[in-house]
Amino acid sequence: MSRYKRVLLKLSGEALAGDKKTGFDEATCITVAKQVMQLVADGVEVGVVIGGGNFWRGRTSETIDRTKADQIGMLATVMNCIYVSEIFRYVGMQTQILTPFECGSMAKLFSKDRANKYFEKGMVVFLAGGTGHPYFSTDTGVVLRAVELEADIILMAKAVDGVYDSDPRKNPEAKKYEEISMQETLDKKLAVMDLSATVLSLENKMPMLVFALEEEESIVRAVSGEFNGTKVIV
Repeated sequence: MSRYKRVLLKLSGEALAGDKKTGFDEATCITVAKQVMQLVADGVEVGVVIGGGNFWRGRTSETIDRTKADQIGMLATVMNCIYVSEIFRYVGMQTQILTPFECGSMAKLFSKDRANKYFEKGMVVFLAGGTGHPYFSTDTGVVLRAVELEADIILMAKAVDGVYDSDPRKNPEAKKYEEISMQETLDKKLAVMDLSATVLSLENKMPMLVFALEEEESIVRAVSGEFNGTKVIV
């Protein structure tokens, strides 16, 4: 039984790419979809935000204007949401994609009322396009939407299985936290999210669960409280 009524799931684009590191790994996306379907069947309302790193990382570009680079990143998140939304439909769910800017017939314009209407119908709502503005990451986008839609918690599915005091990929002695406050992540510069997202989460008391997407049933286990990750409290 879920302890949450509404959650916002943040998926990294790289995690959805699997070992290929770019594009999509269909098997990974189907695994995610089947887990989310379990949550929906249990009565949980699920919003999904996906990063665009499997297609584009604008901040690494030295030749393109930052605003344009970020716009390319926003469109990468739209492509990701269209693809993953179709995978969700393939396994049997109803979905809708909302964006903060017009995308023709590919998505509908975001509003809180519209998102709530879709949640009430049992749909999974994909929140693409970030905040719709440059200089803000999808981290900020997911916190903004979580606060706006009054989600109970953010599920942060990453390549790393929680929050560490240093990068575990570089430091084999890195210490993992089972629980940590959002303020402490800020004070210790642990980079769970970027600065603007962390401050927004802190100011609006939005908690978060950080875990590895690749672990078996990781999303379902996070919602049930039996996960092998880090709880970030506020």
